[in-house]
Order: sequence, then C-alpha cells, then structure tokens
Amino acid sequence: MESRQEGHRAVLNPGGELEMEMYGYKTHHVRLGACILGCVLSCGLLLLVFYWKPEWSVWTNCVPCSLEEADVVLLRTLDDFKQYTRKRVRWVHLASETSCKSRDADNRIIADEDSIVNKVISKPELKVRYIQVRKIKYAWVRATKTFQKVGELEDILTSADIHLKYGSGLTAEEQVVRRLICGPNTIEIEMTPLWKLFMKEVLNIFYLHQFFTLGLWLSEGYIEFASVILFISFVSIGLTLYELRKQSTRLHNLVEAHNKVCVTVCRKNGEFKEMESHSLVPGDVIVITGKKFYLPCDAVLISGSCVINEGMLTGESIPVTKTQLPLEDSGLPWKVPSGEDHKRHVLFCGTEVIQTKPAGQGPVKAVVLRTGFNTAKGDLVRSILYPRPLNFKLHRDTIRVFIFISGLGVVGTIYTVVNAATAGAAIHRIIIDAILILTGAFSPAIPAALAAGTITAQRRLKQHGIFCISPQRINISGQVNLICFDKTGTLTEDGMDLWGIVATKRDCFQMVQKFPLSNALPWGPLLGAMASCHSLIILDGEIQGDPLDLKMFEATGWEIVDSNSAPEGEGISTSNMRVRPGTAAAGTVAVQGIVVLHQYPFSSKLQRMSVITQVIGGSYLEVYMKGAPEMVASFCKKETVPTSFAAELELYTLQGFRVIGLAHKVLLAQEVAALTREDSESDLEFIGFLILENRLKSETKPVLQELSAAQIRTVMVTGDNLQTAVTVAKSSAMISDSSRIILVEAYGPDGATPASITFKELEENKPNGHRGLNGYGIKEIDIDIEEGVYTSEEWNSYHFAVSGKSYQNILHHFYSLLQKLLLNGTVFARMTPSQKSSLIEEFQKMGYVVAMCGDGANDCGALKMAHAGISLSEQEASVASPFTSKMDNIQCVVQLLKEGRAALVTSFSLFRYMVLYGLITYTTVLILYWQRNFFGNYQFLIQDLVITLPSFLTMSLNAPATKLAKYRPPGHLCSPPILFSVVFNMGFSLAMMIYGLFMVQQQAWYSVIDFDSACSGGAGNLHSMNVSLVKNVTSNDTAHDMIKDHRSFENTTLWLLCTGNLVIIAFVFSKGRPFRKPVYRNYPFLLFLMVHAALCVFFIFVDSQGVYIVMELVCTPILWRVHIILILIVAFAVLFIVEEVIIGNRDLWVRVKTHLKLQPLSRYKALRQILELEPDWPPVNKTLYPSSLSLQIEDSGFYCNPAVVNADHFLRREGEGKEPSGQCANGHVH
Repeated sequence: MESRQEGHRAVLNPGGELEMEMYGYKTHHVRLGACILGCVLSCGLLLLVFYWKPEWSVWTNCVPCSLEEADVVLLRTLDDFKQYTRKRVRWVHLASETSCKSRDADNRIIADEDSIVNKVISKPELKVRYIQVRKIKYAWVRATKTFQKVGELEDILTSADIHLKYGSGLTAEEQVVRRLICGPNTIEIEMTPLWKLFMKEVLNIFYLHQFFTLGLWLSEGYIEFASVILFISFVSIGLTLYELRKQSTRLHNLVEAHNKVCVTVCRKNGEFKEMESHSLVPGDVIVITGKKFYLPCDAVLISGSCVINEGMLTGESIPVTKTQLPLEDSGLPWKVPSGEDHKRHVLFCGTEVIQTKPAGQGPVKAVVLRTGFNTAKGDLVRSILYPRPLNFKLHRDTIRVFIFISGLGVVGTIYTVVNAATAGAAIHRIIIDAILILTGAFSPAIPAALAAGTITAQRRLKQHGIFCISPQRINISGQVNLICFDKTGTLTEDGMDLWGIVATKRDCFQMVQKFPLSNALPWGPLLGAMASCHSLIILDGEIQGDPLDLKMFEATGWEIVDSNSAPEGEGISTSNMRVRPGTAAAGTVAVQGIVVLHQYPFSSKLQRMSVITQVIGGSYLEVYMKGAPEMVASFCKKETVPTSFAAELELYTLQGFRVIGLAHKVLLAQEVAALTREDSESDLEFIGFLILENRLKSETKPVLQELSAAQIRTVMVTGDNLQTAVTVAKSSAMISDSSRIILVEAYGPDGATPASITFKELEENKPNGHRGLNGYGIKEIDIDIEEGVYTSEEWNSYHFAVSGKSYQNILHHFYSLLQKLLLNGTVFARMTPSQKSSLIEEFQKMGYVVAMCGDGANDCGALKMAHAGISLSEQEASVASPFTSKMDNIQCVVQLLKEGRAALVTSFSLFRYMVLYGLITYTTVLILYWQRNFFGNYQFLIQDLVITLPSFLTMSLNAPATKLAKYRPPGHLCSPPILFSVVFNMGFSLAMMIYGLFMVQQQAWYSVIDFDSACSGGAGNLHSMNVSLVKNVTSNDTAHDMIKDHRSFENTTLWLLCTGNLVIIAFVFSKGRPFRKPVYRNYPFLLFLMVHAALCVFFIFVDSQGVYIVMELVCTPILWRVHIILILIVAFAVLFIVEEVIIGNRDLWVRVKTHLKLQPLSRYKALRQILELEPDWPPVNKTLYPSSLSLQIEDSGFYCNPAVVNADHFLRREGEGKEPSGQCANGHVH
C-alpha cells in the first residue's frame, strides 16, 4: 500500500536500536467520513479491526503524500515482526509559547548553528513539527527531509565543542526554547486506569469470541456453565490486571524521585540558579554538589571528578570514579578517542553521587547530555514499557487453529441452516441455531484453560524464589536449548580472595608468598602499590569499592583516612585521600603514610589504572600502576620485566587465578607541572604479580552437568580474561576433558595488511617443570599450541574460544563465518555489555531459543535480549529482566527450565483437550441435528460444568519432572505428533458416534415413538406416550418445536458415549513423563477423574425416572448399556495405546522424518549437517584472509572449502542479509 511518491518514505533511527521505516499520509475527509459511517453500521466491528490493524486504518482514511506534507505517519519495524504503528504529526509554536518573535535564518535563537534543535525550527514561523514514538520525540528537519531525535546533545560534538560552546551554560531564552522542543526532563509513568487496562486485555479475538458465545448462551437460558466460565475468565483477567498494575506501580515508584530533584544551573551570564530538574534541557550546565543525590539526567563532566554508585545501571553497588572530559581539539567526536571508555566521563541518570572532588577552587560542573526518556534510566524504563516482541509459535498456532475450526464451524452452520430450513423452522430460530453451531465449535473456555496453566507455573516459580514479570515467557523457557552464563558472581563467587603475591628482584621472580602471610609486608614499591593504587573510598565510616581493590588493600594492614590538607603539586588536582599504616602494620613500616595526589581510574579499554602519590614528608613523587599483566608490562622498561614473564603468568592463569600486574616509577616534584597520563605511565619498573582466587560456586558444576545431560548447550559470556574463562569452563564441566578447545583470533586490517582470522588449538599437556597449585577449587591445566593431524573421530567434539575484540572483528570482517563459529562457540571472554547483547541476538538468528543468566553486572542488555533472562540480582538494573531469582546461584535455571517445560506441555495438553472437547461436542450435536434432535440443557451442563471444567482446572496442577529430559517438548501446535493426535482422536470419536448411532437404530427395541419400548413398565409411560404422540404429528411442526423435548435413543446413546469420551481424553492427555510427574501424583485431577468415571457409569446404569426426566434420557436394556461400556473400554484402549506407542514415541517420529528426508527448520541444525560432511572444518592452525574467490594455501595450489560455500548459500537462501558486501569465509592460509 506504500506509494512511490518522492519523499513518501524515510528511515527513522537509521542503524539505531529502534530502526523503523516511516511513510507519510494525509487525512482524506471523504474517506474518513466513509469509515466513520462504516464503524456505525458495523456496530463498532470496523473500529475493532482498525484497533488490531492500525495500518488498515491509515490506508483507508488517508492518502499517501510526502513526509513534509503528512499529518499522519505510518511506522513499520524492520525486524521479523513488521509491526505497524500510527502516529499523528504535531506542532509546537515557539512564538506563542515564548517571547520569541519571527526571525530569519541569520537571526538565530539557538547559539549553536549546527545543533539539531536549531535545524528543526521552521523560520520565520518559529514552528516545529514532531512525532513521538515510544516516549521519544522526533522533530522534522527540512534540510534532510526526515524526522530526527531531539532531547540529547549531538554525538558529533568534539570535546572542545562541549567545553567552549556549552561549558558556560545557556541563556534563559535558549533554555526555554530547548525545553519546548525537547520536552520536560521527566520520566512519567502514568497509572493507566483499570478500565483501560481491562479493555486492552479483552480486545483480542479469543476473549471477544468467548464473551459473544457466552452472551448467546445466556440469552438461550444456558446460565450455569456460561456463568462459571465468565467467572473464571474474569478471575484470570483480574489476576493479569493485578500484575500489570503492580508492575506499573513499581515502575512509577522507580522513577518518581527522578522528577523531583532540585539542581543548581549555571547560566550564560555566570549566574547560578536553583530550579526543578524537570526544567533541564540538553546543553544546560549543572553544578554537582558534595551532598548525596540521584542524578536527574545524563551529563558529561567538564570540571572536577565524582564518585558514583552505578548500581541502578550495572547491578553492582561498587563506587565508580568519573573524571572530567579533557579539553582537547582533536577534531573527532568526543566519544571516539576513548571508545567504550567515554563512559568514564559521563554521569548517568538515576545513579547516585557519593562524593565530589573539585578541580582547584571551582565547583564540579557537568553539561547535560540527555534528558527524559533519552537517558540511561529512560532506556531502562522504555525497555519495560515496550518489551521485545515474542516470536512464540504457541500464540501464532492458536490463531491458525482458531481459523481452521471456524472454517469447520462455517460448514456446520451451512448444514444447520439447510437442515432447519428444510424442516420449515422460523428465520430467527435458524439464525440463532446457526450462530450457536458456529461459535460452539471453538470452546469459549480455551482462554481460561490456557491461563490456568500459566498461572499455576508462575505460582510454583514464586515458591522457589523466582519472580516473573512476563508470564508468557514461562512457556518460552520450556523451549530453551542454549543458555549463556556470566562468570563472576554467577558461576563463581562474587568476591575474590587474595591468594598470593610474586615479587621481582633483580629482574627475576621470587617464590610466591601465599596469604595469610606469617609476617607483615615490608615497606617497598610492592606494598606502596597495594596500599595506594586503588579507587576505594570511605563511605558512612566504611571502606567501599571494587572487591579486588578491597581484598588487596585489606592485605596490607593499612587504613584510609579523609584528609582536607594534602600536598598539591602544580597543575594536578588533589584527591584529598591518604592511606597510613594500621595498628598492626605501624611498627614494621618506616613511613607515616601516602597521599594520593592524582588518580587515573581503571578503564576496561585501557585495562589499567594508575595513581600519582607522595610519601608524607617525602621529597619525591611515585607513580603506581595496576592492571592486566600484559598491559602493565608493555609500559615497563624491558630490562625490568623478567624473561620468564609469560611462563610465570601462564602458570597461574591456567589454574583459574586472576593475575594483576604491578609497576612503579619515581618522579621529581618539578616534573609534575605539565605531566600527561602518557608521560606519567611511561618507563615504569615491573615489581610483581598480585594473584587472586575466584572460587566456583558449589552448585555450578552439578547444574552444568545436569544441563549437559539434558543436551542443553551452555556458553560462557564474561568480561574476564580468556585463559581464566577457558579454565573455569573446563573445571565447571562446561567443556569436557576429552573435548578440544580452539582459540579463534581475528584481526582487523592494518594499513596494507588485510583482516585475518586464525584458528589455534589449545591442548592439555602438562610439562613436568610446571609447579602445580591444587586444592583451591580449580583444576590445573596447561595450554600449548601445537601442530598436528587428527583422525575423524577426534573432530567430533571441539569448542571455540573467542575474545571480545576478535568477536568484534569477526562481525565486521568475517560475518559469513560467524554462524559457523557460534555453532561450537563456548567461551566468549573480555566481552563488553553491547557485545553480550549482540552475541545473544546472533544466537537467536540461528534458531536457538536462548536463556541468559547473570548477576546484573553489565548483563542488563543481554538479559533483556534473551528469550528468558534470569537475573540473580535485585538491583534496579535487573528490573527489566523477565525473571529475577532470590537464589544467588544457577540452580534457578534448572528450576525455570523444568517449570517452563511442564507449563508448555500443560498448555498443549489443555489446548488439545479443549479443542477436542469442542469438536467432539460439535460433531455429536451435528449428528443429532440430522435426527432433528439436540442435547438438553442439563446434558450440556454435566459435560461442561461437571466433567470439562474440573478437568482443565486440575490438569494444570501436574508438577514438573524432577529430572530434565534429553529433548524439548514440541514447540508449536502444528507439529506432526500433535496434529496427528488431534486428527486421530477426532476421527476415532466421530467413528464411535456414527457406530453408536447406527447400532442403536438396528436394535429390535428401537423406536422413534415409544421410548419405553426397551424397558417394561415404569412411571414415565404416560409421559412418554404423550411426547410420542406429539412427535408423531410432524406435518406443521418447526424444527425447533420438534426438538423442544430431546429424549430419544439416539440422544441417550450419543450423550453417554460423548461424555465418557471426554473423560477418556482427559486422562490420555494428562501424560506425565518425561516433562511432568506421573498423572497419579496429581491427586486433585486423579480424584476428579475417578468421580467422573463413576458418574459416567452411574448415568449408564441408573434406573430412575427422576434422573431420566431431568437429564432427558431414556431407558435402554442392560445389554445395550454393557455394549456402551465395552465401546468406551475399546476407545480407552485404542486412544491410550496410540498416544503412548505412536504419538509419544519420539524415536518413531525421528525415523519418519529421516525416511522422508525432511530438512530441519532451524538454521543451526541445517548448518551442523553441512559442516559434518566437511572434513576440513575447522581449519586448525591456519590463517584466513577475506577473498571473493577461493581459499588459497601458500605453495600448495588452491583450496575451496565446500562447507563454507554451502553454508553461505544456505544462509543466503534463508534470507540472511547482514553479510558485508565483498566478504566471505574464504581466505589465504598460512
């Protein structure tokens, strides 16, 4: 429906997280009037369709036009879901809202002419066109003919721009204009009225069908069952509304304080003004005071430094030091020079300011970067308000089944209409009967039945300390086949223990000193580094900071004191912190303490931190550095680094220890004046290793072994060292001892050198010369890179280990190889938060159903991206995670998978049962309608209220199995076993009904007039004769009149068979193993099942005229009743055997699939089949380069990898379009 008119289409947020296509439309008043008339004539049905399909509303009411002329914009997501959203274009009139007058292009309101805020103002009218999408404002930029985001400073600004253009603040007029365009700095979570929540919940096709059907039943006098189903539905809806309101209240409380902060703003004229935080705009300069408070916006520091608690953002309540953005004119955007580490200059909204450290005499100041929902906290809230759509097959297949059954209902309706019209029924009666038949095919109790299973699973999870904010993800978790785990705090303990130190002397390593030490450390560079090179602070009388720093400092026996008077060198700032020997160490140290003059905080990109210090009373300064050993060694004089550095480092890292390198150098006081970080960190002297131990949690290995036994892939995604991660993976049984580990290293192009990717095998082979360290929870291994040739059997089990840097290079330069690597990728180390999210997404593209388990630290994005994110933290940052566990270990993952599988099987069982219940009743009624008969009101009531209702309510109570099965339950309703089950049960039930009808009509005692012909005597003879006489006069009776009395031999026989069949399929579909406990452990269901069976037998053999009259049954001979029992016994035997031997036989369906040569639907399965046929994959000990033609081997001719070619062809055939042009998995090999 999109037009080809110029300017009609554009892309919103190109390359961003929320990338959408947008199309311009203009309201057409004639079309709009016609649609309004259609809504009235259809009694609101057309309006409901427009609610479900907003794009149809736009296409019907509007005509295409350019975006510049549009008053309506239609947005479509570019993901697999292709969701449409309709947005009204709005205007802001600056002239009427402010004292601004019309101005031309040369007379600017906004000082920065390159600012997006300046570009969106239409002159001379001073108007702004905008749309609001998911709480974010996008204003129209006439120059680029598109809508662009406002509410943040542009990323293209340089450091100098931020300091010079915005460092002195905004004028009052510009501040007002920016606020009108960008909106208030608030994160408003409106408490949606309950009636709106209710309408949104019920306006779906299943609930509407249910309410329509139940309303029709109530009008026909079928009150009891309809009332019960309505009650259950309203209870289900009420529970859903309760959860929605509770989540809304939690979100409201989460952001409420954000909107009520008082801040000090610096104006352009140098004036300082107190104001409410909701008035802040991007470009404002705010003063960060020394008192504790929560930041109301994202801001970049331009003077001084701060200590921030970023628990809201990362999930870890560890103080982080923020430093000012350097004033440098590099000509590059301010984020580029420091890359991911630009965040060390940014104060994020919602984080807590703990301490401020002014630079010189001025206050600590920051420029507002982002406001409102554009901030870090706003992103977190938006991720909850607008969660990622669930591509779950159950809901989609339910719609398909509904459409199919509705088609059957139409056939039955036509049959009913023809039959009733032939009998001369009244028109209104024909219409009502036709609607009853049409709506009765799909049971109105299905929504309530499906809700019952999810509610039960959620309640059980809560009992295990697992809380869920997205109940629909419980069923999805039953399909999980790959789980990503963070390492620190998830697989291993949160804290680290200081295991030992290895000092250097005369360029050689000394013997390791294990902690606890027998004597205090002597004064020297090693002790000085441990005492001062950290970012610890005193907060509320306690030392707080990174656990690693804390353990290191505690081992010295020193203490931190606040100091208001510390030596201050020219040109550097003072941190007002000093450390001194504690009581235990005072007698062994010859110095009074150390003053930390300047600190360069730890950076994940730089992998180091350093401090400039001065011994109290000393005449010289010292620089201490701490960080990744290889990084620290690169800053040291070569002659100070021991020649055995690599071997010594490998000795400890391969045993799972965390190793920190230490270095120092001496400075003269006069050298400090113009000292840069590069100068202070050069020509250091290496002084040793700090060795810390991070123990595995006791629950980790058993859980990973259980997941492995269930054939669920486990992957480690960590920010830690690669070698340490590999060792932990081996020690925790994530990688078996017999498996090979292949290190994948990818490099980007460097000048004339092209990008390359290398595969190196890491093999266990412990040399005798290595000193073993055991007994600390980590198994000893040594890794050597060796050449070798392996047999085909040895290629069956291998794991790739990839670093974050290599992963990024693979994304950019070897994307066609990525899915082949992910197929066996197990360890991903040194991964940034954004890389973790990207990895989850790439796994999902391969067809995996991915769970992510982390402690909240830097895992928030990945937890939200995964199908089932499980947070072990209760910090605000994890509030967007679908599942939050009170357990601090990964046992919750197994429990969630068990509950998810049980819930999914329960949902499928309930759905099959309810569908068959509707279809069996529907077909039986159609057969009776052929005989001018119908079920009576109480007959329906017994089936619906007494049999079916307790069955589906108690079927959901089956607890999950105690052990995870080796395979997953079916993922969709249209899978062959489930389809075969429904079709076979339906066919068999239909055959049974037809057989019963045919056989009863062949009996010698059968009569269409005398219903007492089968039994002698009885008080009901007179009544039966009167009814028979009435029925015999048929010439002028309508069809409805003829079935006012439903008594007949056909009715009695078919009702008894139908009722008994409903009990049978309830039992057959309540299968326990392998995903649930056996049915005999579900005591409520078992009790009702026995009651139902007894009730069926009672109705078959009862001889009571009272029962016959109320239930509209007739008396039949004992032999016929026994015949009915035998039919039901045969039905039970056949259905049970078929369910167990055929439908539940997974091996049989696998053989059928193999025999029919059906290709797997999941990409990872298809790719695995391709690679299994390729003996040269993986290309171990080879280096590949990008090439568009073939793989070449030096001096060995040409080599073409069929797996690479075929897999690429498969992925392209599947529609994967992300591969960079001109690059494939072919390359030159060393």
